[in-house]
Amino acid sequence: MTSAQLEIQIILSLVAIACALPGVFLVLRKMALISDAISHSILPGIVIGFFMTQDLASPMLILMATLTGVLTVVLVEYIQKTGLVKEDTAIGLVFPSLFSVGVILIARNAGDVHLDVDAVLLGEVAFAPFDRWVYNGTDMGPKSLWMIGTILSVTICLLVLFYKELKVATFDAGLAASLGFTPIGIHYGLMTISSVTTVGAFDAIGAVLVVAFMIVPAACVYLLTTNLKKLLLGASLVGVFASVTGYWLAHAIDASIAGTIATVLGLIFFLVYLFAPGKGYFSQWYKIKQQKTEVAMLVFMLHIANHEEEKERNINHLQEHINWSQQRAKKVVKLAMQNNMIEIENEIISLTAKGLEFTTKAVSYISDNKNSELEGIKQKFFLFRG
Repeated sequence: MTSAQLEIQIILSLVAIACALPGVFLVLRKMALISDAISHSILPGIVIGFFMTQDLASPMLILMATLTGVLTVVLVEYIQKTGLVKEDTAIGLVFPSLFSVGVILIARNAGDVHLDVDAVLLGEVAFAPFDRWVYNGTDMGPKSLWMIGTILSVTICLLVLFYKELKVATFDAGLAASLGFTPIGIHYGLMTISSVTTVGAFDAIGAVLVVAFMIVPAACVYLLTTNLKKLLLGASLVGVFASVTGYWLAHAIDASIAGTIATVLGLIFFLVYLFAPGKGYFSQWYKIKQQKTEVAMLVFMLHIANHEEEKERNINHLQEHINWSQQRAKKVVKLAMQNNMIEIENEIISLTAKGLEFTTKAVSYISDNKNSELEGIKQKFFLFRG
């Protein structure tokens, strides 16, 4: 592995972490689309900053792009607060307009400058090691590495200093205000950090990968945990893993690094979406199937409790009286037996004391519309779930 390859992977990893930290709060605040809006709408700010300085490395580009990012958030919220459109519609109105302004400015006035739409959208991190920062004749390393490293350091410091305020304001803005915090200030602070991070990563990885780094790792880990600290750490690790894996995969198949990393992130999310315990697709499918069987068992036990006639409680005629298939009837009876809810004597089914108590309590909770508490009753009474 060459030094350039190592530098590329370090830059990608730092960008992934820098994007993942604010990205977690954007996902929790249900503002994922705002990262897409910021990553595109900062283009006119970059272009205007370049026109003012004629230097692509000038800090003025970062300042102007940050201001444009904050302007995007302000415009989105202003349009949303009118009540005429929802937030997603407001975002769809603002960022294409600003992005188009940037594209027009580039096409009309910067056609001979290395500032094109392809670079904006996809970036090219493979060139980052060749843009060096030389200080007093000493090679200090890639400029992108220093820029994103500085942004990440500032982000981590702010996160540590304002972690409590961010946490409270994210989950309960009303409580944050009552505690003396300023939710709107925290909100715009988060948007500013998101804008600065986007600008810092813009030249190296492009708008597409910025959005992917901000949203996908956070969305993946959110399916696995709701602990905020674990979310921040997990999202950072997912971003770093996707960066390194995507880079070497792109190297192997000679493809776009940014595109390959975004694809790897998509595959990771797809796998987590399918197999995440508790929230994953298969977990939810099994849970629904389990609940159907448990409801069927409760219906079966109510039938037994409400009929004293032995013919109604005969195991061989159960499917006739409840209108079930033979396979379903056997499955429900087996589950009730496993949980010691019924007993069978001479092919006649009767409720045990445990079964009668469970049925009585379950009916009481259902009649009182306390279905949320019914799950706790199941946990107490069931040895085996459906």
